[in-house]
Amino acid sequence: MNSGHSSLAKHQSRIISFKVNIQTETHFIETFFGEYSNLMMLLYDKFFIEDFGACKGIGRCGTCHVVIVGYDGELLQQVGKESTTLSKMENMKPNSRLSCQILIDESIDGLEFKVVDDKDPAMY
Repeated sequence: MNSGHSSLAKHQSRIISFKVNIQTETHFIETFFGEYSNLMMLLYDKFFIEDFGACKGIGRCGTCHVVIVGYDGELLQQVGKESTTLSKMENMKPNSRLSCQILIDESIDGLEFKVVDDKDPAMY
């Protein structure tokens, strides 16, 4: 058996768990590597969030804005157009990311995300 294949199978079988806060509701999510390409697609598929993910993951609209709660690690490094998009947003925080740019892998295991409602200034 190819060692690359067995490594992928092991990677796919590991459960990835995290918490997502959407408005006043907290959701506990379990997924695995490969089920969704990024956090935006998972949230888009599992929850109806009005006007969420309008650009379908290219990092330009900012409608999939999330905050990683209580986290200050490597996952906060923005990629591609993300920093430009976030810099134009009023509710941007140091721990803000576009969920379309967050891959579903072990790096998000155990984290907590809050979906930002940019229409609700009372959110912060």
